[in-house]
Amino acid sequence: MAPRRAALYEGSMSLPDRKPRWLRVRLPSGAGQERFEALKGEMRARDLHTVCEEARCPNIFECWAQGTATVMILGETCTRGCRFCSVNTGNPQGFIDPREPENTGRALAGLGLAYVVLTMVDRDDLLDGGAAHVAQTIRRIQHYSPDLLVETLLGDFQGQRRDVETVVRDGAPDVFAHNVEVVPRLQRSIRDARCSWERSVSVLRWAKEAGAQVTKSSLMVGIGETEAEVLEAMELLREADVDVLTVGQYLQPTKKHAKVQRYVEPGEFHRYEEAGRAMGFQFVASGPLVRSSYRAAEAFLHGVLTGKTAPAAVDRYGKKKRLAVLS
Repeated sequence: MAPRRAALYEGSMSLPDRKPRWLRVRLPSGAGQERFEALKGEMRARDLHTVCEEARCPNIFECWAQGTATVMILGETCTRGCRFCSVNTGNPQGFIDPREPENTGRALAGLGLAYVVLTMVDRDDLLDGGAAHVAQTIRRIQHYSPDLLVETLLGDFQGQRRDVETVVRDGAPDVFAHNVEVVPRLQRSIRDARCSWERSVSVLRWAKEAGAQVTKSSLMVGIGETEAEVLEAMELLREADVDVLTVGQYLQPTKKHAKVQRYVEPGEFHRYEEAGRAMGFQFVASGPLVRSSYRAAEAFLHGVLTGKTAPAAVDRYGKKKRLAVLS
């Protein structure tokens, strides 16, 4: 690697004062603004937490304006402290709201969605990591909204295969997602010490072996990796039979979190998308503003799971092309 390029990955080169144009987010206006405010009010009234807010997702205005959101269960306090995540960290001391599965099922039934992402905080304070609670929540959602497709974006359940199987077999989500987050070399420096690449890949493999129809994972870039490392990580995920992958730019949520090492240009994201298709992924959403819960991937999966024509892939800027509206 040339000295200048090496310095870039080590973070010694300064970043621009302003984010590049491809990372600028437009706020909703008109009907979009009204839909955003309405959905925000509904979430508050129904006491639902969303990872959109907790993780400070840059797509929150776009997604909420379209009437889609990712609901977070098992509380809003995570027992782990990853250097990229702004979700509250602490010890919930075993507390679970027993009303949450029922309330979530009833609440989502009133939102008129066709596809929902159900995510969770890590709960190392629980013997099963919250697996039974997740499965029960999926069942209540399916009870009230039998046509609603459910994707679960879950933790690693402390590497317990039986807990992964509990979610897949008792809850039967349409999509099982678990994020490896960063390339293998950066696992120890970016994720909580209780996380690992090997454990995360095992979770994805166990889910597929337990009967998951579709498995999905996500990588952040611009946090210290090289392009070669990203491609290698993608190959390893395909070896674990992962079906869908999202790749997006890491953005520092607060000054306390890991710094952005570089702003990855759209052309590099485009190369990841092309490489992923060649590797055999069913779908790759790769772009600066792509996140693990991303409407392009969700629209594709909605088409696959309902037997409808799959929409086109995202373009090089991470924007959708001819995507179906999910709500």
